[in-house]
Amino acid sequence: MNKPSDRNNERDPRDRDIPHRDSLHRNSWRAFVTVAHIPDGGLHREIEADPAAREAMAETAGLREILSARAWFDLTLQSGGRVHVTGRVLARLGQTCVVTLDPIENEIDEPVDLIFAPSEKLRELIHQADEAPDGDAETADPPEPIENGIIDLGRLATDVLYLAIDPYPRKAGAVFEPQVSAADPADHPFAALKTLRPGPDGHRPQKSEEKPKEQPKEQPKEKSKEKSKEMPKQKLKGSDFE
Repeated sequence: MNKPSDRNNERDPRDRDIPHRDSLHRNSWRAFVTVAHIPDGGLHREIEADPAAREAMAETAGLREILSARAWFDLTLQSGGRVHVTGRVLARLGQTCVVTLDPIENEIDEPVDLIFAPSEKLRELIHQADEAPDGDAETADPPEPIENGIIDLGRLATDVLYLAIDPYPRKAGAVFEPQVSAADPADHPFAALKTLRPGPDGHRPQKSEEKPKEQPKEQPKEKSKEKSKEMPKQKLKGSDFE
């Protein structure tokens, strides 16, 4: 693999008619190539994002930081104004482990293999791709648009980088272990069904009910009368009538 150039976002001297990237998208990774300037033998470009572009990409992607981002591309002309673009995008990202919340770094090394075509011919090429048989590499995927005769390799590298980001980064060896507290068996939604299960004797257990307190019994009046009858009669003496 060819090593990226040390020069940051090097521009082809023939691309002087292309405005500088900061005049179009400030702090974005941009590297413009004019299709008309691609020689018949192809064109090799190496690009690297500067600190401002890396900071802007990290903010857009929700990353802690992007420590480095570079790419290399080979552009080859094809029939119908199409351009075949191959290459690789390499980056080092600063992320946060979703398990331990510790800062970690991840590497990105993604291949690129795409076809670009003039925007006015996209509809025809997309129609051909829809009708192409499976396995036909020439028209299997619709091409990317060439806008105003320009291919933006910086934007292409940015899109590839975004798609390669791990949304759930983990530190090596980190394992998520949820804390599980012991549940009270009585709180189980089917705990009440245990009362319906027959016991060893074949009978279902019955709920224990509190016996009502006994009220003090009132002595019947008839017993009081009987006691009065049982009292011995005293003999009356004659003096009692005098």
